[in-house]
Amino acid sequence: MNLHELLQGRQDAGDPIRIGLIGAGRFGTMFLSQVRNTPGMHVVGIADINTQRAEGALELVDWPADAIASSVEDALAHGSTVVVPDAGELLDADLDIIVEATGNPIVGTDHALRAIRGGKHIIMVTVEADALCGPALAAEAKKAGLVYSLAYGDQPALIWELVDWARTSGFTVTAAGKGAKYLPHYHQMNPDNVWENWEFSKELTDSGQLNPYMHTSFRDGTKAAIEMAAVANAASLFPSDEGLTFTPGDVEQIASICRPAADGGVLAHNGSVDVMSSVTREGEWIDHNTQEGVFVVVEATNDYVSGCFTEYPWHPDATGRYAALYRPYHYVGLELGISIANAVLRGVATGSPVGFYADVVATAKKDLTAGEVLDGEGGFCVYGKLISAETSVARGALPVALAHSVPLIRDVAAGEVVTWDDVEMVDGMGTVLEMRRATVALMEKAAESATV
Repeated sequence: MNLHELLQGRQDAGDPIRIGLIGAGRFGTMFLSQVRNTPGMHVVGIADINTQRAEGALELVDWPADAIASSVEDALAHGSTVVVPDAGELLDADLDIIVEATGNPIVGTDHALRAIRGGKHIIMVTVEADALCGPALAAEAKKAGLVYSLAYGDQPALIWELVDWARTSGFTVTAAGKGAKYLPHYHQMNPDNVWENWEFSKELTDSGQLNPYMHTSFRDGTKAAIEMAAVANAASLFPSDEGLTFTPGDVEQIASICRPAADGGVLAHNGSVDVMSSVTREGEWIDHNTQEGVFVVVEATNDYVSGCFTEYPWHPDATGRYAALYRPYHYVGLELGISIANAVLRGVATGSPVGFYADVVATAKKDLTAGEVLDGEGGFCVYGKLISAETSVARGALPVALAHSVPLIRDVAAGEVVTWDDVEMVDGMGTVLEMRRATVALMEKAAESATV
């Protein structure tokens, strides 16, 4: 029986999935635009500290005025939806699942942990939190018999789906990744010059509708690193300690580029993650580029399969040994219902961390001096670099998700990784530090088991 039939059964039984959405930004709004067309789903409440934004989201997607409730209790009783400023009202309510879409790794971690401890499945849209301590959160959920899942529609879950398809089909995964626009100087980008590196009109950038910090993170390599850390941790893949290559190329070149260096590609080793650039190093757009798409590269198991790669439209390399499967789009929040239905109806995730394999570490954009206060992802001070979790822990590297509002206590040169010893941690990070320590402990435990 397919998901839609299962959802229709819940609808017919008068027992729809009870959903709480925390965060009414772009992703949340896209989800809201579709969910009323989906049987068997009931958004009980939307929590956002900016209630006007949440109310505006409902208005934007033509949510009926008579379907808006005055309280959580009213929404549960009448199948309507309430907007609340405090996420605790949803976390304490009788719901099946929470969608965490705040985009804030500190807050998002706390929400996820409270949801799990309250007996609710969790869909983690805030991939920044997943990259920071998702393995520990997933372990907590598993121990409670609950699902912790990446969000279908976002690229990490779609990449994980391709990896799962490949392995279920009997292939060894050589690489998994995505496309993005990248130029080397992007690592020094900051909110003051971000719009020089986007294609938006001046009218739009002057309107105040776009967040310069968020769009800096999208371009300076941080967001790509965070998303690929989520993929690596969910798919047991190992990144290079040199970071993502952002090698320029088109769809037909995926398998030639994302193969081991020993075979002519750019990967440090088999079983890795990477991102390809959709523009040349001179900034020219590449025809048939990988922008917005996701891919998996697999290796032929024998000569017969290699022949099949060249007979079908598989995007093989010149040798026929490697081939890529490519999905050219992702529909973000419009596809989120897939994760919700899988979690509640089937008890499975659309990607979930199975270990701590990759980390995103704060790396200086410029020469930093003691006394400066780091301003996190998309800011003026640091960008996120993807490295292996083992190297990150060994070097004492500071996760980029924790490089928010923390003062430096010593200088850090441009291009250098910021360490825990370089900063003074601030109050208010109790839960997230607990989950981070638990994530590191999982890696250490796995390493000990491997040596026994």
